[in-house]
Amino acid sequence: MTDQPKIRIRDLRKSFGRKVVLDGLDLDIGVAESVVVIGGSGTGKSVLLKCILGLMEPDSGVIEIDGRNVVGLPRAERETYMRKFGMLFQGGALFDSLPVWENVAFGLIQAQRMDKRRAREIAVAKLAQVGLGEDVSRLSPSELSGGMQKRVALARAIAAEPEIIFFDEPTTGLDPIMADVINDLIIKCVQELGASALSITHDMASARKIAHRVAMLYQGRIIWAGPVSDIDDSGNPYVDQFIHGRAEGPIQMAVRRD
Repeated sequence: MTDQPKIRIRDLRKSFGRKVVLDGLDLDIGVAESVVVIGGSGTGKSVLLKCILGLMEPDSGVIEIDGRNVVGLPRAERETYMRKFGMLFQGGALFDSLPVWENVAFGLIQAQRMDKRRAREIAVAKLAQVGLGEDVSRLSPSELSGGMQKRVALARAIAAEPEIIFFDEPTTGLDPIMADVINDLIIKCVQELGASALSITHDMASARKIAHRVAMLYQGRIIWAGPVSDIDDSGNPYVDQFIHGRAEGPIQMAVRRD
């Protein structure tokens, strides 16, 4: 990593009415570093991603990409930074109306106005990187298993060779073996690109495997961050409860008991 983080976030705040979601969040993602943000449902992980991606405007705070604050940038300037990003959406978000190859090449064709023949060549190459043959490129997403759909979505995320890749619950809905396959592919693709990666997940097996560093989000702030090797000895009772999935602890879930 270099001294300057690829992404630097300081005092990020976002509320919806009276509900405070992000409450002074600080986080760094280094160059070629994989950071995984963990935390319970509704803690603001997806809101954090949306703010970085520019899909949601924070109330205040700083989000620097390569040293430039992108909060409040005009749309044209913001789009320049968007080209640095790749995204693996939680549900895959594939277009059933398009064949697999065109799903993978969607950004190349729509955003970069690339010739379709060249875009298809790149799509087939990226599918090969995630272990899918050219025969798959001609299929519809509805003809694929959940694991294959996730691999197609990963191929799309890396199609433009982004500098930063976001992974939103990358193993959700997959059986443990396929989830491990996806984890291995994430590691492989990120390393081959030399990309920085930010993932959000509930899956601790995935977090342990793909992360260089883990950060826990609770009540709108990062309450602990450190190397993944330190997570079992964090000394933080909130982290300890979450990673071991214990009902008892400082994190209290709203559960109705009749």
